[in-house]
Amino acid sequence: MEKFKGYHSEWNLGSPGGWDYQRLTQIIGKAVWQRINEIRPLNLELSFDHHYFSPVDGLVEILVQAHKDRAGRNSGLIAVVAEEETLADVTENINLAQRLDAVDGITGVLTAPHELELNQGRVCWQGQPVSVIFMDFNTDVLLALHRRHNLEAVLQAVKEGRVVNPRGTEPFNVKSMFELLTGSGNDQFHHEIVRRTPWTRRFFDRKTQAPDGAIIEDLIDWTRRNWDRLVLKPERGYSGHGVRVGQVNQDADEAIALALKDGDYIVQEKIPLALWAEEIPRLNNDKIEIKRYQTDFRCLMGPRGMLGFVGRYGGVPTNVGSGGGFQPLALLPSDVGVRESVDRINDTISSLDAGDLLQVVSQQKQMAMDCDFTYLLGPVKIALRPRVITAAQIEALKNYGKKMWADCLKLEKLWLSGQLAELIRIEEEELEIARMNPWQGSAAVIASDGLFGFGAEPYE
Repeated sequence: MEKFKGYHSEWNLGSPGGWDYQRLTQIIGKAVWQRINEIRPLNLELSFDHHYFSPVDGLVEILVQAHKDRAGRNSGLIAVVAEEETLADVTENINLAQRLDAVDGITGVLTAPHELELNQGRVCWQGQPVSVIFMDFNTDVLLALHRRHNLEAVLQAVKEGRVVNPRGTEPFNVKSMFELLTGSGNDQFHHEIVRRTPWTRRFFDRKTQAPDGAIIEDLIDWTRRNWDRLVLKPERGYSGHGVRVGQVNQDADEAIALALKDGDYIVQEKIPLALWAEEIPRLNNDKIEIKRYQTDFRCLMGPRGMLGFVGRYGGVPTNVGSGGGFQPLALLPSDVGVRESVDRINDTISSLDAGDLLQVVSQQKQMAMDCDFTYLLGPVKIALRPRVITAAQIEALKNYGKKMWADCLKLEKLWLSGQLAELIRIEEEELEIARMNPWQGSAAVIASDGLFGFGAEPYE
């Protein structure tokens, strides 16, 4: 029997995030769980402390190991490089630099890219040589900043292989890659990865093949006629910007016009909303209610395997930048089913006094503010109950992650051999930067945004 259902909606090989936000979510979620049990015991032992629920630990290990691979036992400086306007506000990066700085022999700093310099031919920060850089933005942003600030020091670090994630992942870090996995010749990839990839095509006036194998003579017209079961997305995008979803965004003409105007879009088969939804209690105007939310399960992989998971929830899409939030994760004991446990948790929270739950929610929000877990000056939304998962499902996800990592390496080989040129629409200067810093399975964290069901999806 399949351990989990669903599909990956996209991959991120450039600068995936959430690794420290999940750690914070676990701390807050565990405290909320304990408080609810004090009010009304559930007699359900859940673990919030699995190491996969704090993926930042694995990221720190990757960066420190990358330093050791270059410098052996010598001390060194690891720079977390982010856009200048984010330095004071992105808690995840601030915490990462502090975590690195606490490692013996490592100095961790958070800096803007133009604050790096060349000193006697060496990449430095305030006169100190830089060993490794973790870069929190993709190559298109790097190129734009280089044109503004002349980032020769950063580009030299790229050439020297000091930048994580390697810029060499960028050419195949585009959503159009899913066309390759859902078209002819996909037998070169793992069967599970192909099966979990929704049908995808680059969106322009073209002839192509439909999900059922039929020939589409006019993709634009076909998209309009089949809009309810499709999604339009920018090939390169983040935070849900520019995404249009059939039925959720009912105006097909508006969605198509936007995609054609902006260009470089994909059209993708919509994953059924019920498959990646869960019912979660919430407090609404002093009344406890059960609301259906969409859920997202990000898997983060590294060179040695799975690093961990990120749980998000909200609307469509679930991105925090689009109004979504984070959900704690909890490991179930082996003798309890996912649906049984979720029903028990929902029923218990629904039966609480609204005043008692209001105090719990206030504690949750205060904890978020105390650890700067905020977005646009307010606390990030955190679900009142955890998303539960079993040990067997974690093992299945580990195997899935290994296959995805291997297939991403396959994509890199295809790109280096010139076989992906038709699928990649990136300006030549970006491609030059990518060629400076090939990946080849080296230090990196790559993400799969999974629209997965673990057994608690709505009954229908």
